[in-house]
Amino acid sequence: MRAWPIRWRILAIAGLNSALALVLILLIWDGAAVLARAWADLRQVRQSERFLDQLDRDTERLQSLIHRYISQADADVLGRIGDLRDTLIGRLRVQARLDPLIAAPSERLREVTERFIAGFAALRDTRASIAQIYETGIAAPAREMSSLYALIEGDDSTRPMPIAPPLSRSRESFHAMVLAANAVSLAASSASAGEVRRHAGAIRRTVPVMRGLTEDDVQRQALDALEVRAVAVERGVDALSVEFATQARLLKEEIDGNADAMSAAIEAMGADVRWVEQAAQARFDRTLESAALKLGGVALAFVALVAAVGTLVARSISDPLRGLSGAMQAIAAGDYARTVPGAEARDEIGDMAAAVAVFRENAVARLRAEEELRRAKEQAEAALCELRETQASLIEAEKLAALGGLVAGVAHEVNNPVGISLTVASSLSQRCAAISSDLAGGQLKRSQLLAFIEGVREASKQLVANLMRAGDLVESFKQVAVDRSQDNRRRFDLGQTCEQIVASLRPELRSARISLTLDLPAGIVMDSFPGPLGQVLTNLFLNAVRHAFADRAAGTIHLAADLVGPDRVALTFSDDGAGMSEEVARRAFEPFFTTRRDSGGTGLGLHLAFNIVTHQLGGRISLAAAPGAGSRFVLTLPLVAPVQEPGRQPRAA
Repeated sequence: MRAWPIRWRILAIAGLNSALALVLILLIWDGAAVLARAWADLRQVRQSERFLDQLDRDTERLQSLIHRYISQADADVLGRIGDLRDTLIGRLRVQARLDPLIAAPSERLREVTERFIAGFAALRDTRASIAQIYETGIAAPAREMSSLYALIEGDDSTRPMPIAPPLSRSRESFHAMVLAANAVSLAASSASAGEVRRHAGAIRRTVPVMRGLTEDDVQRQALDALEVRAVAVERGVDALSVEFATQARLLKEEIDGNADAMSAAIEAMGADVRWVEQAAQARFDRTLESAALKLGGVALAFVALVAAVGTLVARSISDPLRGLSGAMQAIAAGDYARTVPGAEARDEIGDMAAAVAVFRENAVARLRAEEELRRAKEQAEAALCELRETQASLIEAEKLAALGGLVAGVAHEVNNPVGISLTVASSLSQRCAAISSDLAGGQLKRSQLLAFIEGVREASKQLVANLMRAGDLVESFKQVAVDRSQDNRRRFDLGQTCEQIVASLRPELRSARISLTLDLPAGIVMDSFPGPLGQVLTNLFLNAVRHAFADRAAGTIHLAADLVGPDRVALTFSDDGAGMSEEVARRAFEPFFTTRRDSGGTGLGLHLAFNIVTHQLGGRISLAAAPGAGSRFVLTLPLVAPVQEPGRQPRAA
């Protein structure tokens, strides 16, 4: 197989797999088609079963509603019967068109259902006839008989009449007849019908008796009408009995009989459907078993073939690769004399072996290049270390320059009160010498002594005031110097600390004709690092003097503080100097960036301030500037600086 390229070998395995997949797909397709038909039959059968179940339930509901309507006529029940009838007929017609399995039985069932509905219509007509007969043949004559009894009794019921005893018996028979007639209309009782006839006969028999006992023509006419109405009630009861018999026959034959026929038809259809379901299920099971056997046999045959071919292909690849791997490991270990097997083969592994042989030849050159690269890396690392040391030296020089400016400010500020004190002390010494000479010559006067005492008192005041001022300045500068040199954390009043820092810079500001305005509210207490904060402000002041007012033009610097929320303060440093361009403002905080490099600028002042604010003080600094519009630095600082991690120094320190 080494004569075949590896891709051909792999493609051969892929071709076998594809053939297997194609055969399996065809088998699955064929089996799926058969299974789909069987499954469609099963679904059709199950749909038919669900339809028959629903049909059976609807039939029972319809029969129950009809009996309920017969017991108590209700328009709502009648409406539900009509809706259910329409639904039942519609389902039968639709199912007969959609389901060929039950098309013929559905047609027969529909005919039975229509007879069932027709029987209900006849039953409704019978019920209407019963209601009409009761109203016209029983209820109306009974109401007329009640009126006739009132007419016969007359207006004066207290006056004794000869016909009173038979009239009373006739009225009792009337009431009994009405109760029996109502019983007939409600329960279709034959016994109640007999009672109606018996009481109507009693009424008719009392009429001739009462006619012979009265001489009143009105009563005679009323008695004749009463007899006619009693006969009408008897006939109405007879007609009602006939209609009730018709109703019972319709219920038995048309309603219950057709309902039983519908149930029998549904049961027969269910039996047919179950038989079809069993046949479809058997066909489905046979198809599934046959498909599984075919797929299993073909899959096993192809798997065996693919395994055999795959083993041959794998060995034709793995054995040469194993030899090539051993040669590569030996070469990697430094054994460049090791020969590479299989370099003469025409497949891809032979190409790889030839490439390894070329690699062996180039290994020495690569090692030499790596050695040269290692030496270059060491030189670059040494240069980087030297650059970092230089940067640290420049930062330290920047800090020392700021401290030197502080010392110069101290000397200038302290020089004034000390010089005044020396002048006062020298004058006081001269006056003491003059007083001593006058005292020795006996020429001292009281007025001279009093003037000398007053002068001594005034000189003492001036000496004390100036020396105390010098002491305060020294103490203030001492605190600033201690903070600047030690970077200790402590609680301090922001306004007092800023005023101490500004005091050391006033000589240079005066020499540059720069006025300073402060807006520092008292009571802003911080727990932070006053030394680094002073170094930041010093750098900002010196940066303004050297850049914003570089042409020695007069100007103003404004320093303000304002609380921002409960735990932060905004310290704003602004000037009305030359300002900055957009490019300079964007790069102002970059290390070693300066526009005054020809004048000795290092470009580390603002970079140092940025690092101190963002790292050691835990705040942020922003710059807004425009050419000719001055610059504005905003330092947003927490009142409580973040705690430094043990052993870690801020990058700007």
